[in-house]
Amino acid sequence: MASMNKLKNFFAEVRVELQKASWPWDPKEHGFKRYKELSDSTVVVVVAMLLLGGYVALFDFILLNVVHFFTRVH
Repeated sequence: MASMNKLKNFFAEVRVELQKASWPWDPKEHGFKRYKELSDSTVVVVVAMLLLGGYVALFDFILLNVVHFFTRVH
């Protein structure tokens, strides 16, 4: 029985702490508008990852060709 009280107390404390949290959406909005900050942040992350991936792929391609140029056998 004591473990059940501890569990209830734990979840009550979790609920209190979650109410203090700042969530990335506006609770007054409804539908997709509610998640505007969250979706905007997601778009920024995806674009940044695509740019970084393109940069790494381009640099890898250039280095591969440079190494191939200097190491090919005639």
